[in-house]
Amino acid sequence: MAAVALVQGASRGLGLEFCKHILSFKAPAAVVATCRNPEAATDLAALAAQHPGRVTVLKVDVSREDDIKGAAEVVKKSFGKVDLIINSSAMLHPTGKGETGLRDVSAQATLSTLTTNAVGPLIMAKYFSPLLQKGSGLFGQQPPEKAKQHSGIIVNITARVGSIADNALGGWYSYRMSKVALNMATRNLSIELGRGRPKVLCVALHPGTLNTDLSRPYHRNVPKDKLFSTQHSVEHLMALIESLNFDKSGKAYAWDGSELPW
Repeated sequence: MAAVALVQGASRGLGLEFCKHILSFKAPAAVVATCRNPEAATDLAALAAQHPGRVTVLKVDVSREDDIKGAAEVVKKSFGKVDLIINSSAMLHPTGKGETGLRDVSAQATLSTLTTNAVGPLIMAKYFSPLLQKGSGLFGQQPPEKAKQHSGIIVNITARVGSIADNALGGWYSYRMSKVALNMATRNLSIELGRGRPKVLCVALHPGTLNTDLSRPYHRNVPKDKLFSTQHSVEHLMALIESLNFDKSGKAYAWDGSELPW
């Protein structure tokens, strides 16, 4: 059976690029693309039209648990499994600008950022892990020892600013906190879903600084050779995903394959 990949947050940016890459280089894989507002996702609709029969677009707002549960039921009925989930949707801050100090912090904005960036991917794992456990292990590397073989992979898109050890600048309270929480969820998931068989690998991946809406207000502070297109980032991230094995589960990696400190 062909591979099934689900990309959460697929309407633009990194998520849309993941869909393009998988459709182009992992044929005849099927892609389940989720986003909050499919009606407005014109680029995603165009991509689906270019690959008839291979793209399923589902409405999922990760702040709504019922949306996630319903999507899992649709995927179970349509495919019966998932081989790869990429949680790529992210919010810097509801205003679009990270906090520079405590005066900018609000409870509502912090909770909103945490919900999108950390709680959403965790609830995705809750409902989709049974389908990942039925996966065929068609992404990543399978060792000869059956005890270390995996059925599926969860990829949570993290950020270097979510590293506590690497934080020397401060600021961006809600975004940093949300990525720390996402990293802990990834580690926890790797332990629970790595017990017994079938195993599901769980990693957090940092895509680098991207030329997208999320980081655009801060591009002037980024050297040109460190500002990546989504295509460049996804090419590296997919190569990294295809190199994963069970020994790499429960860790965070940058786009270049280097391990990130928690």
